[in-house]
Amino acid sequence: MQVKQKVILLDVECWPDRFVRVIPIKELASFDKMNPVTENFPNVLKEMPKASLHPICFEVRDDENDMHARHFSSPYSGTIEDAVTGTASGVMGAYYKTFVNKGTRLPKTLIVEQGHEINIDGRVYVHVKGEQEPLDISISGTAVYVKNIVVEIE
Repeated sequence: MQVKQKVILLDVECWPDRFVRVIPIKELASFDKMNPVTENFPNVLKEMPKASLHPICFEVRDDENDMHARHFSSPYSGTIEDAVTGTASGVMGAYYKTFVNKGTRLPKTLIVEQGHEINIDGRVYVHVKGEQEPLDISISGTAVYVKNIVVEIE
């Protein structure tokens, strides 16, 4: 017998006209197979052509962590993949409390691992507080230098 599972995609506006689409993935092994073609995002995400994609999973590489993620940037951002993404990790805290475990006692800190597929061992600590909407979400972690990029503002 096949059991159908409800999948909840979450679109979050992080900046004016800039969205992150959180996509739950069942198996951690799927993350190594992901090969983003970011220049195609606007054609696929017609309602949000400047969106980034943020696949997440509850299987993790390190048992002390709560979630695994990757972040494929909008083709308008100048990067293909972020090693660690604080904004999207914060969204994952709200996603967890709202859709995964509504009964979670707060305050709670979740650990999101990210970057392994591009050889960076990243972790973001997502602090979730507040018993009712809106939740109070904050993040913490240690930043490291990855590379310089030039951003042009029109």
